[in-house]
Amino acid sequence: MKKRILIGLALITSFFVLGGIFLIVTIERTTFALNNLIDLHRVEILREQLLANARKIQSGLSIHHSHPGDPLDALVANMLQLEDQANKCLECHHNADTTRELGALKEQISTYKEAFGRVLAARPDAYRMEFEASKALALGYTLVNRLHDMTALTYAALEKRTEVTLKDIGNMKVLIFILIVMGPIFAIGLAIIIVRGLTGPLSALMRATKKLKSGDLSYRVRGLSDEFGEMATAFNEMAAALHQQVHQMQRAEQMTMVGELAAGLAHEIKNPLAGIKGAMQVLQDAARITEEERAILSQAIHEVQRVEALLKNMLDFAKPPKPQLITVNINDILGATVDTSIPYTSPAPESPKTIRVVKRFDPHLPMIMADPLVIQQAFLNLLMNARQAMPAGGTLTVMTFEDALTGEIHIEIADTGVGISGAIKEKIFQPFFTTKHKGTGLGLAISKQFIEMHGGVISAAENPAGGTIFRIILPRAQGKETPLPNKRLEG
Repeated sequence: MKKRILIGLALITSFFVLGGIFLIVTIERTTFALNNLIDLHRVEILREQLLANARKIQSGLSIHHSHPGDPLDALVANMLQLEDQANKCLECHHNADTTRELGALKEQISTYKEAFGRVLAARPDAYRMEFEASKALALGYTLVNRLHDMTALTYAALEKRTEVTLKDIGNMKVLIFILIVMGPIFAIGLAIIIVRGLTGPLSALMRATKKLKSGDLSYRVRGLSDEFGEMATAFNEMAAALHQQVHQMQRAEQMTMVGELAAGLAHEIKNPLAGIKGAMQVLQDAARITEEERAILSQAIHEVQRVEALLKNMLDFAKPPKPQLITVNINDILGATVDTSIPYTSPAPESPKTIRVVKRFDPHLPMIMADPLVIQQAFLNLLMNARQAMPAGGTLTVMTFEDALTGEIHIEIADTGVGISGAIKEKIFQPFFTTKHKGTGLGLAISKQFIEMHGGVISAAENPAGGTIFRIILPRAQGKETPLPNKRLEG
């Protein structure tokens, strides 16, 4: 839109600049044409005066020739005026042909003047004076005819030139009128286009804002381009993020309610379940039961233990323990957890169910502030998940290292199991989401919760060697050390 506005302003500016230049040029051309026309009319007046003086002299000579007694002194002034007017005609700017013609005319006037002078000089001799007057009259008639022809031609050309000039002035008046009328119309039309280009997208964004305010988070802005298109994209992304956040908040509220309900049920079930398990263990140790009955009791005790583990996970998720931070070595915690959680470990595969463990711990890994029991539980859930993903055996790679730029601690737990698809990769950390037949869907959710309690992040990705890689990033500094209660130290 910025580009369109700049183009519009450039068009308006160019229109008025070019229009102003056109007006200035038009006025200059019109002024020049009028001045030229005035000069031509002045020349025409001079030529008419020249013709009038020549006729007056001729008339005087004719009268004197018919009546020799009339004085000729009055014609001397007319002759001088005739010569002066001829000189003025030559002073004007003419083309080469006109200049040559005026030069010849001046020579003819000079000849006529000389003949008139001879008439004046011959006044004592009446016969000679009459002879010279006849010659002067003949020259005068030739001069008058020439002046008459020149004046007639000049008048016709002047009339044509005047008509063309007036027509050009009329055309210029029309163009100026069109420019004056169309200029504001063009500017107003362009301004309307620019304003509509601004108000239309703004109205669309305003409607979208009102929709969003009313709670319609699914509304999206469509059909905008340029900067408004970028704003619409940002608005749509914001609406999508708000929609997702509201959905997550609603789910969090639901999970909180489910967690509270689960915690209450766990407390109610835990004690009776412990009694049931104790009674079955007593029966299992009795000597009077058969081996078949003892196997059934053993299976029942195993199922009770599984229910107890489920209740523990539900309690951990619903009411996670507050971390008791102390200085710990992640390598020690992770190594001990691996050793206790992966029973089928050997340097090389020996059976289809063997899990080969590869430890790549950074020996220079710095100490961090963490709750060892909480962190260990997070690691344990990930390791158990990796173990269950490799029922036929495989390789478990555990690695730690420090980011030299940020100082963060990186932990990677990679298995070569069945792996996870891209469709469920974003859901595996959601509570109660599981792909296992007997899974609870809380193990990875609890691990994520415990890692985030320490200011860290956890993610899952595909292992290039097959299987899954879980990546954990923990900050190097995480609060102050918290004194642990005795019961935590004893555990």
